[in-house]
Amino acid sequence: MQVRSLLLLLALILVAAAAEASKSKKEKTKKDGSKCEDWRWGPCVPNSKDCGLGYREGTCKDESRKLKCKIPCNWKKKFGADCKYKFESWGGCSAQTGLKSRSGTLKKALYNAQCEETVYVTKPCSSKIKSKSKAKKGKGKD
Repeated sequence: MQVRSLLLLLALILVAAAAEASKSKKEKTKKDGSKCEDWRWGPCVPNSKDCGLGYREGTCKDESRKLKCKIPCNWKKKFGADCKYKFESWGGCSAQTGLKSRSGTLKKALYNAQCEETVYVTKPCSSKIKSKSKAKKGKGKD
């Protein structure tokens, strides 16, 4: 009976110590944080070339910060990585231009980015003709 009580008391002490450590860790991050709520963030600037890892600068009153960010290398540079759009399906191929197009409506603007409400994109039509039925491989008689 005394062993159980001792183990229970030890378990409670460990839980209390873990909770206190977690609490002090949260308080530390609050001390490092800012009370300013009106941050203005610039665009993500890649460290080299025009995509990949980089940083964005933010200002709020007299404070300034840098955050790590990443621009995917296959992203449409025209829109920027901070503007997220929901796109429709691709339209049909135009015989005159050899392009197909679709539009996208703004879904989310990250870091107060200046984004267009609607964007239009085009791409070359596929030169391959896709057939709906694939050639069936049957067992031939030899």
